Amino acid sequence: MSSGSLPFQGLQRGVKICGLTEEAGFDACMEYGADWVGFVFFDRSPRNITPQQANRLSARHAGGAQRVGLFVHPEDDTLARVLDAVSLDVLQIYASDDRATSIRHRFGLPVWLSKPVASSDELPTACAVDRLLIEPKPPTTATRPGGNAQKLDWAVLHGWKPAFPWMLAGGLSPDNVEQAVKETGAPAVDVSSGVEIQPGIKSPDAIKRFIHNARTPLFHIN
Repeated sequence: MSSGSLPFQGLQRGVKICGLTEEAGFDACMEYGADWVGFVFFDRSPRNITPQQANRLSARHAGGAQRVGLFVHPEDDTLARVLDAVSLDVLQIYASDDRATSIRHRFGLPVWLSKPVASSDELPTACAVDRLLIEPKPPTTATRPGGNAQKLDWAVLHGWKPAFPWMLAGGLSPDNVEQAVKETGAPAVDVSSGVEIQPGIKSPDAIKRFIHNARTPLFHIN
């Protein structure tokens, strides 16, 4: 699969487990049916992984979850080097809209773009790539982008019904993802630190519970 869209039909929610670095976590994603697994290629992240390490993990299972590479303001040379070493289905980018669109055209892969928000006024009304990730804005003291384990105020999303694919991220865990889906109607969810034993080391049990709980709700309020 290479569209970057949901690899299923029906009411089931899409689930992405991001920041995979080790075998037990990766294997759990495959065993319990994650739709996407994320590899972080950003050296300031505690979940940073080399393309060679990502390739070794990916080779453990043929098919299954789509492989997503996360990049922060990447140069074309960086993207080309990673793609030479590991096959990715989706590029998840922290960059401007124009840069994300350029990457999509240059590499011919689906691109997801992060959209940090703090209020309903900041919710996007259009999407120039294949999917947007809606997450909280990082603290001013943060050294890296992303949710930084912060939970988005889900009330910000009430009444927002975009006509494009999107995913909810930031501060999600096995204990709150069911409520998050019910309140926001998110068609897909993304978790990293919320299923970890320590930064970069996933809990197989937490992955199992997160995937199950994310897919439990069939109805939502919005």
